[in-house]
Amino acid sequence: MTYDVVVIGSGIAGLMAAIEAKSETNSVAIITKSNIFKSNSAVASGGINAVLDEKNEVEIQKHIDDTMKSSKELGNKKAISYLCHQAPLIIKKLEAYGVAFDRDENGKILQRSFGGGSSKRTCFVGDSTGSAITQALIKKAKLVGVDFLVNHFVMDITKIEEYISGVVALKKLDSTVTVYPAKAVVFAGGGYAGIYRGFSTNAQDCTGDLLSIALRAGMSLKDMEFVQFHPTGFAKTSYLVSEAARGEGGYLVNSEGERFVNELGTRDVLARAIFEQIRSGQKVYLDMRHISKDILETRVPSLYKSAYTQVGVDLSCELLEIKPVAHYSMGGIASSLTSSEVKGLFICGECAALGVHGANRLGGNSLLEGAVFGELAGKKAREYAFNKEFLPIDYNVVIKNMDLVQRIFDGDCSKNFNAMRISVGKIMFDKAGIFRNESSLQEAFDYMKYLRLESNTLHCIDKGKHNNVELISILELRNALELSEAIILSAMQRRESRGAHFREDFAFTCKEGKDHVLIKELQKGFFKVHYEESGLTKWLKKILT
Repeated sequence: MTYDVVVIGSGIAGLMAAIEAKSETNSVAIITKSNIFKSNSAVASGGINAVLDEKNEVEIQKHIDDTMKSSKELGNKKAISYLCHQAPLIIKKLEAYGVAFDRDENGKILQRSFGGGSSKRTCFVGDSTGSAITQALIKKAKLVGVDFLVNHFVMDITKIEEYISGVVALKKLDSTVTVYPAKAVVFAGGGYAGIYRGFSTNAQDCTGDLLSIALRAGMSLKDMEFVQFHPTGFAKTSYLVSEAARGEGGYLVNSEGERFVNELGTRDVLARAIFEQIRSGQKVYLDMRHISKDILETRVPSLYKSAYTQVGVDLSCELLEIKPVAHYSMGGIASSLTSSEVKGLFICGECAALGVHGANRLGGNSLLEGAVFGELAGKKAREYAFNKEFLPIDYNVVIKNMDLVQRIFDGDCSKNFNAMRISVGKIMFDKAGIFRNESSLQEAFDYMKYLRLESNTLHCIDKGKHNNVELISILELRNALELSEAIILSAMQRRESRGAHFREDFAFTCKEGKDHVLIKELQKGFFKVHYEESGLTKWLKKILT
């Protein structure tokens, strides 16, 4: 089956891209690894930032300033300005698609405070905002004629020179490798915080597959060292405690009942403060006992219910123990306003490094980024594909992936891939997590290098081809290990502390550290890591040559 535009990912970015890419005369498909309702967007709960009055330049500028401040001088001003100016229009479009934002008695959209924001600008649907948006977008995508190819694990792209020509995917149903020729492709497959398995709000299959594909295609990744640890997850299950809980007035207290940090500070500051308390032997709790039960049940209903069903805590009268957990990846595939190094390939959402978050994402900006840049990527893909011809498929890539699948099925294996995957999460959290140093990063890198070699010997115990979960898990593990090395090497390159990246051996921020770290895999297991050249450096090179 051929498509004018193929979008990979069914979160908000992918859905917006597919809707915008679809016209009356072209064909558009969304490829998703599981079912269409499963994505990080669907479980994002707190809200989406926007100044509702598009003519209120004062408040829009404050949104820009807050986002730039949170980025710790690594934000792209052009991308951030576009994001904040498009926000009012995006909210109107989402409303038109059927998103029922919470409103006051006068029918005005309610907005709550979020960490790092100087104004109340976070629109919400209770504490299930992401789910409400994705469901509305799925309905819209189906209405305009977007095809959904579910349970497809994307393995690679094919290209002719620097031009995209198709997508290679594994059908979970029968473990066959197939290719989908496309004139344009949009990557919107989410981030890589799921690598920190056991210490992450993400599902365990959020292993950054598209970033690994980008590396194998010779593309660069940017800012991989910046992984955001959300300050508040359930201590026992890592379930996300939305920032909405603090936006509605929740306190953070330690074992002695002391409030030790500004609850509406930026996430990097809060995560470190909480983790410091835990390292010193304290437990940390979310305290919402001073908030009426009616407010809890209407403003944070999902949290109120989950606290009781998962850990038996009644938030109206009991404390909820929490811990910081890996939540969001600021790093991703190097791209400029969704355009990538490969012509016809556009990048949006969490898998993209567009520069809107820099070193630390502002709460409430992730859903907004997905919607704004998903829309832009879809428009660009539609325009690019118009009147273009399908390019030839490089079947060497297809055969390589067919051979890989067959090798994983062939042979016997005594190693436990699930245990390996769990150990990846623990080592990454312990050695390359909220606090890092040269020694811990080197230990983590050596271990990942060892596991990456070991992963080549993994085979399916179950040889059945129908919905073989072992096969997908092994492929995800290989991707997770590749990206773990990229994260660690990028963190070693940045010998300073900035935003979500905190080096105990370099606990200061360098004036010279305002450039981005780029990483490229020259061949399997061999990376080139370097700082992106600043505008001044590029200008000097130009006039001197």
